[in-house]
Amino acid sequence: MEGWGGFLSPPCLGHKWCWHGEDTATSVGGWQQGQDRGLLQGPSMDASKKVDLKIIIIGALGVGKTSLLHQYVHKTFYEDYRTTLGASILTKVLAVDSTPLKLQIWDTGGQERFRSMVSTFYKGSDGCMLAFDVTDRESFEALDNWRDDFLDKVIPREQDFPMVVLGNKIDLSDRQVPKETASAWCKEKDIPYFEVSAKNDINVAEAFETLAKQALSTYKGIFESYLTDSIKLTPNDKPKQPKQSCC
Repeated sequence: MEGWGGFLSPPCLGHKWCWHGEDTATSVGGWQQGQDRGLLQGPSMDASKKVDLKIIIIGALGVGKTSLLHQYVHKTFYEDYRTTLGASILTKVLAVDSTPLKLQIWDTGGQERFRSMVSTFYKGSDGCMLAFDVTDRESFEALDNWRDDFLDKVIPREQDFPMVVLGNKIDLSDRQVPKETASAWCKEKDIPYFEVSAKNDINVAEAFETLAKQALSTYKGIFESYLTDSIKLTPNDKPKQPKQSCC
C-alpha cells in the first residue's frame, strides 16, 4: 500500500526497533530484524517480480527532507512540519524499466545531537539522497560530512554507491549557494545533481526516480554476480566418481 508507513522513535535503538504505524517491525527497508537483507533472501531478477529497495534521505536540519518526501509520495506540501526525531518512513510503488519497485523511503532527522542515532538507520540502504538548502550555505558545506558518515557506515564502503544530491528551495529568492558551485561539487564526486523545489514540485519526481534506477541497477548487478559465482565449479568442486567394486 502506497503512503504512510510509520516511524521509529528515538528510544528504540539497538537490535530491537520500536515501530509506530501499520506494519510490523520484523521487515523494514528490505531487511529482517537482527540480520542484513541477504542476497539469498532477495527476489528473483525476473522482471515481473517486485523488488523492495530502501532509500534514505539525509542532510542538515531544516533543508526540507520531509517536504520533499511528502511531495513525491502524496503530491502535497505543507508550510510547517514537526522536526523529525529519529526516522519516518513512507512507501512508493512504481515501475522502472518494466520492473515493479516498492521504495521504502526513510526520512531522517538532521539535528546534530541525533547524528549517531540517525547513522544506525543507514544499514541495509540501497540508495542515498543527500539534501541541502540553496538558501543556507552551511547546509551545503555539511554535505561532505553527511556523505562521508554514510559511506563509512555502509559495508563494504563503495564510493560509487547509488546517490543523488538535491538542492532544495530554489523557489526562494535569497539564494546563497550558486548552481555552478553545487554542480561542481557533485561533478567532482560523480553524483547526479538536481535543483528542486518541494513547494512547487520542481524536479522532485525526477530526482527520486533517478536514484531508484541507480539502486535497481546496482541491486541487479550484485544479484547476478552472486548467482554467477555460485554456479562456478573449480576442479575440486567436481563430483567424485563412485569407486568400482572388484567383486
